[in-house]
Amino acid sequence: MAKKSSKNHKDATRESKVTSTQPGKGWVQSPNETLRVSTDFDLANFDHASTPGWDEGKVAAEEFLESRGNVLSELQERFFAAGKFGDQRSVLLVVQGLDTAGKGGIARHVLGLVDPQGISLASFGVPTKEEASHHFLWRIRRALPKPGKIGLFDRSHYEDVLVQRVEKIVDEPTWRKRYGEINRFEKKLTENGVTIIKVALMVSHEEQGRRLAERIVRPDKKWKYNPNDIDTRLKWDEYQQAYQDVFIETSTQWAPWHIIPADHKWYARLAVTELLTQALIDFDLEWPKPRWVEDVQYRRLQETMTESETLEVNELRDVVVKEAAQAIESFDDEVATIDSSPTTSLTELTESPKPKETHDPQEVQDGEAPTGRTTGQDASKDEKKAKKKDPKKDKKSKKSKKDGKKKKKDK
Repeated sequence: MAKKSSKNHKDATRESKVTSTQPGKGWVQSPNETLRVSTDFDLANFDHASTPGWDEGKVAAEEFLESRGNVLSELQERFFAAGKFGDQRSVLLVVQGLDTAGKGGIARHVLGLVDPQGISLASFGVPTKEEASHHFLWRIRRALPKPGKIGLFDRSHYEDVLVQRVEKIVDEPTWRKRYGEINRFEKKLTENGVTIIKVALMVSHEEQGRRLAERIVRPDKKWKYNPNDIDTRLKWDEYQQAYQDVFIETSTQWAPWHIIPADHKWYARLAVTELLTQALIDFDLEWPKPRWVEDVQYRRLQETMTESETLEVNELRDVVVKEAAQAIESFDDEVATIDSSPTTSLTELTESPKPKETHDPQEVQDGEAPTGRTTGQDASKDEKKAKKKDPKKDKKSKKSKKDGKKKKKDK
């Protein structure tokens, strides 16, 4: 972790526009590793202006982000399509941070890279009267992403151990008890097919002051400002301690925290994009195969066409299929290249259980027996056990599978 220093798939025929991530260009070390909380993490010594794992600067980051957006877009579309065909997996991106940390920018600039129909966005502020009458996780369960979707929580259930602690809305025994409840809740979610990516955007006191000043004076930013932001800022030390405890108490093997230096907005967006992209790569997604028979449906379509229309689509059929196959193969090769780069996968670090398709994540109940929490040293043992993939072997294996399918089709 950084320490303080001196200062859509829109068309089946489109070509791949992504850029490879090679050592020395782009990420030199995986954000899954550099940003992940360890047991000795100390927020007081955190460098909010650092860019762990990235040495290329802002301009290169913006170019890289554009190329990653093409990869993320297609992965998300495949994921969404898989959900339509029975895949029960989903992704939950939890974004926490103080005012001006850049949470809204993650929604706009990261999830804005993908098709909005595959996204579910939820924001959790002060609980409503109805929400306050239930267990604190009640409103969270109701907002969980459905299969095939990426859910974004702009603030989350962690407000109940941050704001409610610092503002003394609940007593200490209550918020301390919630750490264990959250860990068990998230454990159950992962067992039921939810991949959880928790990111905390940590902005420095100085940078927050600059951003608040900008909101106060700029006509196009004033709508973002709330006088209560200053009241919260006056309790900076209390909030920093609350965050420190959250990171240590709730960074688990199945749902680790990633602490992102947020003084540079471009870096925060780049890091979250990489974490999300790698999580979807780990799913090994392919386009789902429908149950209907292509030739039968094609003949039915032709029956609705004129003779000239039929001739036209017949001429295009082979071209479209060939171009689509080439685009898919090109994309799969690009993903294999990314997978073999320094961006270590989240599953290599967490080894989360496989999803149980018979359970709905929204049926998770509270108050279950503790399942145990693993952080830091225990997690690092698992990391050493995690086997790294051989990209050449994986590519060869994929190619042999494709060749086998082709021979079978020819027969």
